[in-house]
Amino acid sequence: MPLMKGPISRAIVPMDMLPSASALFTVVLLLVACKKDKTDAPAPISPPNEEELITSLYMHFIPTGGGDTAVLSFVDADGPGGLAPVISGDTLQANTAYGAYILLLNESVSPADTISNEVAVEAAEHQFFFSTSGGVITFTGYGDVDGNGNPLGLVSLWQTALTAGPGSITVTLRHEPDKNGAGVASGDITNAGGETDIEVTLPSVVE
Repeated sequence: MPLMKGPISRAIVPMDMLPSASALFTVVLLLVACKKDKTDAPAPISPPNEEELITSLYMHFIPTGGGDTAVLSFVDADGPGGLAPVISGDTLQANTAYGAYILLLNESVSPADTISNEVAVEAAEHQFFFSTSGGVITFTGYGDVDGNGNPLGLVSLWQTALTAGPGSITVTLRHEPDKNGAGVASGDITNAGGETDIEVTLPSVVE
């Protein structure tokens, strides 16, 4: 379609309707400031996922049929590389079934952090393993499981021997073990893999 030629009409805008120079300058400044803020805003930085420090392990043995609680403990209050840890044993009764409950703490801070709560929350990524010496106490099974039905070990089951004598229990906490590995579900650490969060040996006496 051909363009129509003819006189061009011009609209006349009154001067009082035109924006002032100062208003235009203000708008420009706001646009520049907004652009600068958008460009210069720093990206959020995620904090590193640091391993929690475990300074203390307490293992409470409670007779399933009732009786006195025995407490075995490992305490290294200032953490690795400082003072030597304090390791304490206790006496267990012969021919007795026990339930054992583990408490993990970071006592280098005040108030102390309860690390066993975090282990419970991340149960699928952790498992305790136990070994004994002296022949006076036997690990008989796990008393808790993770969300997948695999063992954890904050709660464990034990049986003392008929005969009295000294012995020891080695407690190992593995992070990200292979819970489907051969024997792992029954407490065999051989095929567990993963990383060791803490490993301590606690003395005990059966009488």
